Amino acid sequence: MRAHLGDHIVIESPATGATRRDGEIVALHHEDGTPPYDVRWSDTDEVTLVFPGPDAHIHHLEHAQPGSGHAFPRPDTGGAEAVPSAAPPDRTPVPGDIGRRVAAERRRQSLSRGETARRAHMSPDYLAYLEEQPADPSVATLIRLADALGTTVTALRGAGVDLPPGQGHALLHPQLRDLAPDECRTLLSTHGVGRIAVSASDGRPAVVPVNYEVVDDTIVFRTAPDTVAAAAVGTEVAFEVDHVDEAMSQGWSVLAVGPAHVVTEADAVRRLAQRAHTLPWPGGEREMWVSIRPTSLTGRRITPADR
Repeated sequence: MRAHLGDHIVIESPATGATRRDGEIVALHHEDGTPPYDVRWSDTDEVTLVFPGPDAHIHHLEHAQPGSGHAFPRPDTGGAEAVPSAAPPDRTPVPGDIGRRVAAERRRQSLSRGETARRAHMSPDYLAYLEEQPADPSVATLIRLADALGTTVTALRGAGVDLPPGQGHALLHPQLRDLAPDECRTLLSTHGVGRIAVSASDGRPAVVPVNYEVVDDTIVFRTAPDTVAAAAVGTEVAFEVDHVDEAMSQGWSVLAVGPAHVVTEADAVRRLAQRAHTLPWPGGEREMWVSIRPTSLTGRRITPADR
């Protein structure tokens, strides 16, 4: 018997053949996939060490062999045939959307894979499998990962990405409190997506999102001279960042107000480009750096009243 991370093990009744218990293999103890296995049982969500007996069967996922166009054989083929895989030859498996979101959120919070696995009560090997393979984790696994990463199952699944935030119900007893400047700086740093409020060239107010960085307490972003965001240069502007936790109906916002200037010194521009965490998401030629040094920094947070 051989298995791989993410495979399911089914224990059947010797008399009737009916499923008595099933679970997901979350860790291997031998590189060749032979028993024993760490199994997370679907009925209790507990992980136990399992030495499969004659009443146990492995249900394989489609695991592509490196450098081949075939998957590992399923048990009902007796190992005689190989099942074609959807993955093209000579290509490693492409991570699934859930795995990519898990990995991105983990890196955003500067969490190691081991620490994330510890928080989620799972094997680091299994977390590596989720991040690197087109896996389909159980709801229980997603709940633990969402809790470990401080996000939601909905966010990890990518559902509702086209809907405006804040459609959930308000807290029964909400508390709105002001944030101290130090808290605002912590929430604002180090980079992300914020919104800048400007007066456009036609004199009408406009609010546009930009990818920003925080360098030495100064907010900086890249744009192009002919964009709406470029209208900020030479004026006092408002810059806002927020976060909404849909599952908990709470969140925070930070507002920075200050003059905006274009960065022209060549060394300063080069340093900003080197320190940037990402290119502007809209793409295109956006090499004009704009800086905002806040003269006012305020924020608010909504939490349950008993906290």
